[in-house]
Amino acid sequence: MQQAEVETQGFAILPEVLSGSDVAELDESLDRNPLPRSRAGMRHALKHPTVLAVAREPRLLAIAQQILGSCAFPFKVTRFDKSPISNWLVAWHQDRALPLSERRELPEWGPWSVKDGVIYANASARALSRVVALRLHLDDSTSENGPLRILPGTHTMGILSDDAIHDLSTRTTAVDCLVPRGGILAMRPLIVHASAKSRSAMRRRVLHIEYAASASVADALELAID
Repeated sequence: MQQAEVETQGFAILPEVLSGSDVAELDESLDRNPLPRSRAGMRHALKHPTVLAVAREPRLLAIAQQILGSCAFPFKVTRFDKSPISNWLVAWHQDRALPLSERRELPEWGPWSVKDGVIYANASARALSRVVALRLHLDDSTSENGPLRILPGTHTMGILSDDAIHDLSTRTTAVDCLVPRGGILAMRPLIVHASAKSRSAMRRRVLHIEYAASASVADALELAID
């Protein structure tokens, strides 16, 4: 596991975590008991038993624990399904929102919102430094099907304004994260990233699994588990 790469660059690609048969079994299970979805996918997918089992799979859990420590656990899963009939682009941004068990007004937290009945707030940089996302690829991610693009090292810059993100995007060389089926992209939430629309007939399905070092993210503030 390229733990040092995650710390210095903000991301690492692990190309062979699950085997082809592992992913085929996962596909079959999801086909038998499909996830409800919006146009782009599903936000709170951890409640699905198959997805929960994948998030707790020892190989994935070991990766998260190497980065965050032995207490790391999954708290949120988003399923993305990009295809010719469900296609979108995402502008350069940082992932700042965390699901929370209740609302408490604290410095460096907010604005607040409610999504699918769950309370969210943009979190402090300190809280987000104790989170990592493992993006499990159920299809090959290629240069043609709208892969995630990353600005390496930007996770160390703290919370950035929209203007600062735009400026970085014009003077930083982006990396296309091309990940094979069964591979994982490990990424810090504050790394600046984006994705273009797909130009391919090939689907790009991803389980974006978020892990935290602890359920407690600030004084008297707890994560809501998916």
